[in-house]
Amino acid sequence: MPKKVDHEARREEISEALWRIASTRGLEGASLRDVAAEAGISLGRLQHYFRGKDEMLLFALRYINRLADQRIRERIEALPGEPSPRAVLRACLSGMLPLDDKSRIGVLVGAAYFARAIHDEGLRAEAKEGIPKLRAFFADQLRAAAERGELAPDRATDDEAMLLISLVDGLSAYVLLDVHTPEQAVRLLDLHLGNLFGGGEGAEVAG
Repeated sequence: MPKKVDHEARREEISEALWRIASTRGLEGASLRDVAAEAGISLGRLQHYFRGKDEMLLFALRYINRLADQRIRERIEALPGEPSPRAVLRACLSGMLPLDDKSRIGVLVGAAYFARAIHDEGLRAEAKEGIPKLRAFFADQLRAAAERGELAPDRATDDEAMLLISLVDGLSAYVLLDVHTPEQAVRLLDLHLGNLFGGGEGAEVAG
């Protein structure tokens, strides 16, 4: 068992080296040799953990998605009391924005994967896999809000959930491009949630 845990940890360290490259110059120019140098290991050592670039990219994509899920779960768990559906949605959505150095790197790496996935069938399938689940979760929260009388029933739809995902994707891109500051992105997110739910809670800036 210790050997298996160590093997996984080394694969994660190599993935983090790949992310550092992806966050500054994308994935297209990142060779196995480049990643090995960034990780401070030999090419032969890297190939002990990954047989090729495709395998490394898939593992790294799954790893960064797992960390993002964990970060959002922690935001939800930190909410006081029994959080409302709106509070849960806000925690999730703000957690998807590049609001600090760690989340900015995550979004930059995600953008690099997106650019490559357009022409890479394996990465495209992996990148798309989580979207229906996220849309379903958001739609469930919207329906729960409607049942509590906090949202008009005709707004509790899969389409409305997809619009929330699309809003955050757009805001994230504009933060990366310095069109918006992180604070402005959160303000616009809160503005949309206020219009969706009719004002009320959730106007503070997310950290």
